[in-house]
Amino acid sequence: MAQFDDIRFFNDAEVNIALQSAVRHPMIKTLFQYTFPDMPYEEVKEIVLNCKSINDFQRDVIRESVMRILKESSAGLTTSGFENLEKDQSYLYISNHRDIILDTCLLNVKLFDHDLIRTASAIGDNLVQRPFVNALSKLTRNFIVKRGVGPRETLLSSKKLSEYIRTLLQEENRSVWIAQRQGRTKDGNDVTEQGVLKMIGLASGNMPVHEYLNDLKIVPVSISYEYDPTDILKVPELLAKAAEEEYIKSENEDFNSILKGALGQKKHIHIAAGKPLIFSNDTAAGTNQVLQQIVSQLDDTIQSNYKLWPTNYVAYDLVSNKKKYGEYYTDQDLAYFERRLRLRVNVEDEKAVESFLMMYARPVFNKEKLAVVDEA
Repeated sequence: MAQFDDIRFFNDAEVNIALQSAVRHPMIKTLFQYTFPDMPYEEVKEIVLNCKSINDFQRDVIRESVMRILKESSAGLTTSGFENLEKDQSYLYISNHRDIILDTCLLNVKLFDHDLIRTASAIGDNLVQRPFVNALSKLTRNFIVKRGVGPRETLLSSKKLSEYIRTLLQEENRSVWIAQRQGRTKDGNDVTEQGVLKMIGLASGNMPVHEYLNDLKIVPVSISYEYDPTDILKVPELLAKAAEEEYIKSENEDFNSILKGALGQKKHIHIAAGKPLIFSNDTAAGTNQVLQQIVSQLDDTIQSNYKLWPTNYVAYDLVSNKKKYGEYYTDQDLAYFERRLRLRVNVEDEKAVESFLMMYARPVFNKEKLAVVDEA
């Protein structure tokens, strides 16, 4: 595994050494104190330093962090589909992506609850520039996706990443999580970038790409938050994109999004795991055509399994200027959402209002296309 040293997470022999440093870092110390608020820090340190592996750390510390986040900033997490997965089988979870860190944390808590193999998860190198964030990411089994490099470097890093994913899944029997597109979905439109699948398929060798992807056992995952704590942070980028202008992130934007996503109110959350997809190539189509078919299959499953909340129906009716789905929300739901809109967006700015509403409404539009709109 030495060839993957620049992108891999910690191995178990490195975990306790990293934790001995982590307990002294003021930011990580704050996380540990948040996780165990009623415990003297010396006792917290003992719990942390008793962790000898990533499994230990995820079970004894990170899971507790996530449970406190859920208790304080949500109305609960529900799931569906995990009961259909096999306990000793590794899977490649391809997921829609709404929150920088929380998506994978929540997924792994539920994998833990269902006694399923937990994931190694892809994370962009732009998110781990701070040393303490980089250490935490490696302690929670994240591996690095390199971004912002030239074409040749991109190809080389993509080949390495693809081979690493193959090694984890097929040799280490370790499940893997990767987002369906680069970066989070900010406009509510959960669609797969073909380039993600193309990258994964680089390790297929002489095997037809659809057969290789079948061997990886791809499970589509849909995660939905009733309220997105970072919704207002996404609007400026959406407006810049609509105006065909370059959007430049502020220095601490990603870090602020991580904190707001974790601590902000989300109300209800649902994660749906689909059944492992089976891809075919009955038409002897070329690789690009096959990948397009696979993209379509992934998108249909992720969008159809997406759990709709009252917020989605309210936003749809507001942006459509009608009350098509009024039976799926109350007057209180409507008033709460409209108040949130007024507090977060300049209601005189029509484009900002539309961007905010579509962030929540788009999943309903997508389900209408698939003819699978369901009850909240």
